[in-house]
Amino acid sequence: MLSGTSLRYRADITAGALKVPESRIVADLLIRGIDDQAWRDSILDRNVLQARSLATAERLARLIRGRLELMRPDLWRLIRDGTGLEATHAVLVAAVKHSALLGDFLDLVVREQYRLFAKALNKRLWDEFLEGCRSRDPEMPRWPDSTIRRLRSSVFQSLAQAGYIENTRSMKLQTVHIATPVIQYLQDHDEQYVLRCIQVAP
Repeated sequence: MLSGTSLRYRADITAGALKVPESRIVADLLIRGIDDQAWRDSILDRNVLQARSLATAERLARLIRGRLELMRPDLWRLIRDGTGLEATHAVLVAAVKHSALLGDFLDLVVREQYRLFAKALNKRLWDEFLEGCRSRDPEMPRWPDSTIRRLRSSVFQSLAQAGYIENTRSMKLQTVHIATPVIQYLQDHDEQYVLRCIQVAP
């Protein structure tokens, strides 16, 4: 189970895919250790995430902070200061740690498609995966179709941004080599679930 909730599967990933540029900004705020007032000033008054509305800024900041606070400051520094690839993969592992929907989809579905030498992912795999999720977590909410579509969009966008698929149109599978400093972080902190989820490509 994920910390802070009895539910394994939650819909909060609908707030965004990997959001790497925004995650770099939030990582910087966390590294600097700012207080609550300075956080509100940065997110709401100065709109450092360049969100379209205050509600979007709050929702996005809550999602990213929730992801990053599950990880240690050395991963925050990889996100803030790393190369584009390092930052992307560092955000990915935080997202996987935060969302079992993303993690289990990689581990259970994407891994199997690589094993079968599939050329591309099929969107119907998402619906089949959600049915399987209910057997793993009978308390999983019954989300409306609009939420399910947003969840699918966020997960597939995350896969594209991390390099597992070419893009969300072709859905063509690609080999992914996770950045070495990110693998090292996960090994150093015994993040076995996250390691398994991201190491699905041949």
